[in-house]
Amino acid sequence: MHAPCLVPSLVLSLVLSLAAAPAFADPARLELGRRVFTELAEPRCGVCHTLADAGTTGEVGPVLDTLKPSADRVATAVANGIGVMPAFEDLTPEQIEAVAHYVASVTGAK
Repeated sequence: MHAPCLVPSLVLSLVLSLAAAPAFADPARLELGRRVFTELAEPRCGVCHTLADAGTTGEVGPVLDTLKPSADRVATAVANGIGVMPAFEDLTPEQIEAVAHYVASVTGAK
């Protein structure tokens, strides 16, 4: 008869997982992120990075499908630059956030 005690925990887990899901599931944000990756960023992200979802095969930067970077890691790299990768100062905060979540989502980042 301990099963009723599990119900609140299960409900809480479900609510928390659903609250986190929209960050990756929002189709408009994912589409904006894909557009930033493939069209809007200068230079284009795919010139240097391989990302299967975007159909890019760049060979300068890391293969993002293998690296599986978190959204925070992508946002920091895009905003500030890292190594030979420049900072993308012309992108808006919304565009940076969108491309970061796009890359994290399509690569299965944890």
